[in-house]
Amino acid sequence: MIVQDEGEPFFFQGGRTGCLLIHGATGTPKEMRWLGEYLASQGHTVLGCRLFGHATKQQDLLRARWFDWFTSVEDAYHILSGSCDQIFIAGVSLGGLLSLLFASQFPVTGLIGYSTPYSMPEKIAVVLRPVLPLISKVWRYFPKGEPDWHDIELHKDHLEYPSYPIRVATELHLIIDEVQKVLPSITVPVLIIHSKKDASVPYQHAEKIYKALGSQDKEIIWLENSGHNVTRDTERQKVFLATADFIRRVSTHNPQ
Repeated sequence: MIVQDEGEPFFFQGGRTGCLLIHGATGTPKEMRWLGEYLASQGHTVLGCRLFGHATKQQDLLRARWFDWFTSVEDAYHILSGSCDQIFIAGVSLGGLLSLLFASQFPVTGLIGYSTPYSMPEKIAVVLRPVLPLISKVWRYFPKGEPDWHDIELHKDHLEYPSYPIRVATELHLIIDEVQKVLPSITVPVLIIHSKKDASVPYQHAEKIYKALGSQDKEIIWLENSGHNVTRDTERQKVFLATADFIRRVSTHNPQ
C-alpha cells in the first residue's frame, strides 16, 4: 500500500504532554500537520495519525468500516502513551467524532473537536439511510459539493480524495449513532471550535454537542471567516492559539 506524497502520518518528539491529531473523512494527516507543528513548537509530543483507507487510493475506503478508523486512533494512542504522561486528543469532522467516542472509552486529559457533526443531514438520515447499503453496491461514489474554503489558494493545495464513497456515509451514520449515545458520559474538559460559515456542518451541530456533553469544563469558540477545514483555512492561527491555550490551561504540568 503506497501512501500519497504529503499524506503520511507525522510524529514530533517533545515533552510529556502528548497531542493526538485526527484528520477528517477522505482527507489526510496533512490537514492537521500545521497544527501539529505549532503544538510541537510549544514543547509537546505530537502524533498525526492516518485513518484506515485514507491517503492511499480512493478504492481503499470502500472496504473501510468505522471501527477500522477507531482502531487507527487506538494504535496511535498507544504509541503516544509510551512516552507521555497525559494525552490530548483532537480531530476535525470525522476526526472529532472519533475523538469523542475515544474519550468515552480511554483516559485522555482533554479533547478538542473542530467542525464536528452531531448528526447527518436530515434528508440523508430519514430518506436515504435505509437504502444506503444497497445503493453503495451499485453506486459507489457521489461528488463533493463546492468547496467552502475562504482561502482559495490553500484549497488548491488541499490533499483529499475527489469524491465520497457511499460506504463512508453509511459508516458515518453508525459512528454518529455511537457518539450520540456516549456524549453524556464524557466528562473531560472539551474545547469545540466551529465556523459560523461551515457549509458542510452547520454551526448548530456544535451547540448540540456542547449541550449533550457531560463535561463541566466545556467551551465553544466561533470562527467567522473560515469554511469547514478550520485547521488550514484563513483563521488557522486563531485555531492554533486557542488549542495551545486550552492544552496549557488543562495540563497537569508544563511540557518538559
